[in-house]
Amino acid sequence: MKFQDVMTLIRVILELFCIIAIFLILGAILGGILNLIYSSIGVNVENTNGGWLARISIFIFLFVLYRNKLQFSGFYKGEKQVKLPRKVSVPLVFCSILMIIIAPIFR
Repeated sequence: MKFQDVMTLIRVILELFCIIAIFLILGAILGGILNLIYSSIGVNVENTNGGWLARISIFIFLFVLYRNKLQFSGFYKGEKQVKLPRKVSVPLVFCSILMIIIAPIFR
């Protein structure tokens, strides 16, 4: 195995750890903020279908954020790194916001 291949493999592994950390940390922070907002309006969505809907919407939002911004500041630099097309990004963010809005209905 060449040195270049080993370094690429290490960068890929570091990028995977970075992705996991981003999703766990930012997901927890956004989930906490969302729970605070829901509790301030008197709605409890924890352990309900609405809670699952809110979590899925957070992960969709983080996916779009990672693909459009965060992947370019990571360890791995590849030729195939491209932003999501606007035709994909806008509907995903819109669906994410819509799911956050309708999550309290599915208690």
